[in-house]
Amino acid sequence: MKPAKLHLLAGEADPVCRPDSPAETPGDTDDLDLLDAYSRAVVGVVERTAPSVVSIRVVTAKRRGGEGEGAGSGFVIAPDGFVVTNHHVIENARDVTVVFTDGRELAARVVGSDPSTDLALLRVPEGGLVPAEIGRSEKLRVGQLVIAIGNPLGFQSTVSTGVVSALGRNLRARSGRLIENVIQTDVPLNPGNSGGPLVDSRGRVVGVNTAMIRMAQGLCFAIPSATAEWVVSELMTRGRVHRALLGIVAETRPVNRRVQRGFDLAQPTAVEIMSLADGGPAQRAGLRERDLIVAMAGTGISSVDDLQRLLARWTPGTPMTVTVLRHGGHRHEIDVIPAED
Repeated sequence: MKPAKLHLLAGEADPVCRPDSPAETPGDTDDLDLLDAYSRAVVGVVERTAPSVVSIRVVTAKRRGGEGEGAGSGFVIAPDGFVVTNHHVIENARDVTVVFTDGRELAARVVGSDPSTDLALLRVPEGGLVPAEIGRSEKLRVGQLVIAIGNPLGFQSTVSTGVVSALGRNLRARSGRLIENVIQTDVPLNPGNSGGPLVDSRGRVVGVNTAMIRMAQGLCFAIPSATAEWVVSELMTRGRVHRALLGIVAETRPVNRRVQRGFDLAQPTAVEIMSLADGGPAQRAGLRERDLIVAMAGTGISSVDDLQRLLARWTPGTPMTVTVLRHGGHRHEIDVIPAED
């Protein structure tokens, strides 16, 4: 099929160019005013935020020898050289270089990274940097204007805009863990945008761009700034994120309706323990294979994701009551002390 072409009717001039075209109507003026307001908002955000946004170049070691190259984006979060990006941008990096909008190129070291949230913290040996302002992702609303600034396909300081399409999405990290409360947007992203900031109309970072659905249009995702702040604080103080661990391999499975009614379970599924780590917290506490976990610390558990979600917020070493249904139709409340992952 031939591409459609735009034609003017023969003998008629382009209506936009007619000398006797009417002056702008009030409706046209309103539209221009709206466009100007939108443009001013975006331009203002870019001018405020751009000095904090960086490009990241990475050299990686290949498995069979030689070197590979990668690129991504990031942003400064502290004037003494701390930069946030995605874990997958710097994964297996041998050398990391941070490039600023003024042309400076600084070697960076990886302070720490967290595959489970796809976030990483870098540091460059220079102070006096301009940090981005961090906003409150929990205040976002569907339909709100958001702006991404990054380094897509190597084109530095590229700006794209869109809206918040949905909130509260779940995204599976490469580690297999669930990243909660992810922001979905229709902001056009490309490889290289990873790790760059998603900002609101006041220039405040509300997310870290992390993923897009290939072969789809306008399906892009960002890690909320609230999650990023928690992860960054862990990486700054400890070099890694500490999570609680039970020491089990488990899977989600349906619960028989009769059992569900008999034990007054609100959910139709539970988590079955398939195996236990030798000497792990669950085994030491007396949990067994084939036990069905239906609650932890008084919270109903209907899936492995529920279990991971609760453990991600639990302090290692703090006792937790795990409620299980055991073969034979017995319910047990077992105290477990999760270890550090």
